[in-house]
Amino acid sequence: MNKIKKIVIDIDDLTKSQIVRMILEKQTEKALEKLSEFYHVTPPQIVVGTIKGKRRTVYALYVQKERKIYALNSEIFFNPFVVLHEYYHHIRTKLGVHRGSERNANKFAQEFVDAYKKIVGNG
Repeated sequence: MNKIKKIVIDIDDLTKSQIVRMILEKQTEKALEKLSEFYHVTPPQIVVGTIKGKRRTVYALYVQKERKIYALNSEIFFNPFVVLHEYYHHIRTKLGVHRGSERNANKFAQEFVDAYKKIVGNG
């Protein structure tokens, strides 16, 4: 947990805001590439699709062995909170801290969204 928390703190609000803006502007892959540079990990693939057994229960899902984020539809593909939530699971597994909690993934994603709102004046 401390390894993740330290990295999150090291990313400034302007950068977090830029990541969110890229996702909103339909540049999700580019946003994940930039974010992955900070964490020194290979970016996950992100695709529109579902996983058997999860089709009706989740908007998106990170599959560790595939290093892939599945988004339910294109609307979710460009939803910063959902994408960043799943990205959190990716970095947790890449940094050797497995089984990240949903609460921590939500907090991670919310920090980016809050930074965006603060920078653009909606927060």
